[in-house]
Amino acid sequence: MTLAQRALERLQAWPDLMAGPASCGTGRALRCVRDEIVHFHSTRDVDLHLTRRAIQRFHYDLAGSSAIHLVPGSCWVTVHLDCEADIELLLSLVSIALKAHQTRPPGEEQGPAGCNFHRVTVLPRDAVAGA
Repeated sequence: MTLAQRALERLQAWPDLMAGPASCGTGRALRCVRDEIVHFHSTRDVDLHLTRRAIQRFHYDLAGSSAIHLVPGSCWVTVHLDCEADIELLLSLVSIALKAHQTRPPGEEQGPAGCNFHRVTVLPRDAVAGA
């Protein structure tokens, strides 16, 4: 079982999330009542829909993680799963995303529509470390 499959399996057990196809057309999605929260695009790459406010609040922490990739202006972050700790990071961020979407005022602008699929190229950590 891949890391993404393990993460998807764990998240599907959460009562606030429902599974279905990703609106971008690639992979599976988990959504809450209001919004899609997570897109599983491959065996290792997951896009997570945070609000603009949540990204601003945690920007330095997100930018400091080798597992997280930010796209300027996007309300989605890409999480690259390389190890079990990355799954735990993803689960924590999904919890933050759920809370952020539940408390987001209706109509609050979310930035450009769509996840980061095809907007992020993720290199393996060992390739980045050796550069």
